[in-house]
Amino acid sequence: MPYVRIWVHLVWSTKNRKPMLQSEIRSKVFDHIKVNAKAKDIFLDTIGGYIDHLHALISLGSSQTIAKVAQLLKGESSHWVNQNFVLPGSFEWQDEYFAVSVCESDVERVREYIRRQEEHHRKKSFAEEYQEFLRDYCFVDEGLKSV
Repeated sequence: MPYVRIWVHLVWSTKNRKPMLQSEIRSKVFDHIKVNAKAKDIFLDTIGGYIDHLHALISLGSSQTIAKVAQLLKGESSHWVNQNFVLPGSFEWQDEYFAVSVCESDVERVREYIRRQEEHHRKKSFAEEYQEFLRDYCFVDEGLKSV
């Protein structure tokens, strides 16, 4: 049996960053994602977010890929939201996502960051946060505009 511990911080947004995850819906969606992750043997350590995005701290299993985990969590949860909530239009997640590795010594800091998303976004929009992620993790040069 292989012993694997690969921490990944995943972030994705609602389609076009629409603010569809109001407080009551958000907590239900996050609870559902936790249940779904467990059923699919995805170790979801922490989940949090705000009205237009979510953050998840996961630990990949030996046969899991980031792409497959993101697909399983996003696809099933958007289907579930559409089946269980009456929202204006259909609910969708953005196709893209952001994923970075987290070293063991930073796991608690990332957990706290994820837990404090609502407080965090009183000061900074998700668009601003996203641009910082892209810059801080070298996905784009500071002089270039991101997609």
